[in-house]
Amino acid sequence: MERLKRTEKNTLTERVLQFGEGNFLRGFVDWMIDKLNKENGGDYGVTIVQPLAGGLVDKLNAQDGRYSLYLRGLLKGEKVEETRIVDCVTRGINPYTNTDEFFDCAKNPDLRFIVSNTTEAGIEYKPNQNPDDFNGLTFPGRLTLFMKKRFDEGLGGFILLPCELIDKNGDNLKECILKYSEDWGYGGEFEKWIETENHFTNTLVDRIVTGYPRDNAKEMEQSYGYLDDMIDTAEIFHLWVIEGDKKLAEEIPFHKIGLNVLWTDDVTPYKKRKVRILNGAHTMTVLAAHLAGLETVKDAMDDELVFSFMKQGIFEEIIPTLDLPKNELEQFANDVIERFKNPFIKHYLLSIALNSVSKYKVRVLPSVLEYIKEKNCEPKRLVFSLAALIAFYRTDAANDDKEVMEFMKTASAEDILKKTEYWGEDLSFLLPTVQKHLDEIEKNGIRKAMEKVVD
Repeated sequence: MERLKRTEKNTLTERVLQFGEGNFLRGFVDWMIDKLNKENGGDYGVTIVQPLAGGLVDKLNAQDGRYSLYLRGLLKGEKVEETRIVDCVTRGINPYTNTDEFFDCAKNPDLRFIVSNTTEAGIEYKPNQNPDDFNGLTFPGRLTLFMKKRFDEGLGGFILLPCELIDKNGDNLKECILKYSEDWGYGGEFEKWIETENHFTNTLVDRIVTGYPRDNAKEMEQSYGYLDDMIDTAEIFHLWVIEGDKKLAEEIPFHKIGLNVLWTDDVTPYKKRKVRILNGAHTMTVLAAHLAGLETVKDAMDDELVFSFMKQGIFEEIIPTLDLPKNELEQFANDVIERFKNPFIKHYLLSIALNSVSKYKVRVLPSVLEYIKEKNCEPKRLVFSLAALIAFYRTDAANDDKEVMEFMKTASAEDILKKTEYWGEDLSFLLPTVQKHLDEIEKNGIRKAMEKVVD
């Protein structure tokens, strides 16, 4: 079989510079851009820059930037599988070995968008960085050099769409660049250009991208009829929330092809929605599900009792505490449930259960406290999930910081709820209910106990 390559020259205009050649951006942003080109007559070429010295751009260039993307999941209850060849990547650059090629991109007047996914640790300012030591710089440090080159060329600024999973990713990136500019004496005119000619957006990305399908890649290549070292796989669901001037959406009009891309004045409620509903549903359910003898999220979805427990928790206790339109929240929750039921993804409960004490504090406890404040009564399923957490930490399956595990294994429910460094406040007021559930779990087992809080 021959390798996947281009049969004709790529004529796309390079408008997007992308820091990151990994699975996520290729299965999310590049998929969207490819659809925009093919379904809306777009002309968006993506130049990929490898953020780390060891990376995949050589493999990508060997295939002329092309790769197969296999989407699989449930859509309105039906199994959906879709394969496409993504064609929007024009080339990959390794800036460690081709620094000049990287900086030459700054001279391209058509370049308008900068996308990045350099992991949560990527958007980082380090003092005392040397601008002459390119390979030793952080990602924001390199981007500062690139933008200074652009400024010196007298060209316009960029729309920056960082996809790193940190709060205020765009604001943080801009702050790092301004600090480097100050450190390196680039001056007020450059800093004014950064502030006025560039748009740093804060974004929230959501799609499970499962990456290279090691178990069945050879089988897939046989069915495609070509070799492909860059196959990527992902779920069907996708959401990109971008906090920025809505007029900018017209410059990359994903909305015209029905993609789930939202431009908004504030990404915060969407972030809260994801953390409380998607992550909250995981954390409220997986520990009890494990105690019930289940292994994966899909198992939990197929178990009538556990599924009812989770669904009632989401719709009756989490959604009422959130401040977005109810129909939007319910649609998102239904999408989450469909994603959890995805038969193509094996998501182990114990991998989600890692560090559950801190996860409960961030993902579930705010819903508990807001529910009590608004309704003047306790959310019975979310409080039950706290009892299940304590019961889980008394087993050998718990995986957390050593100190947390040692304390949780033997401490009383009262001492655990009083532990303000875990919860941010004293939760003793929940003790009567939590103790009752805990006694029930220990006496009759998790299923009998759970039945009492499921309608």
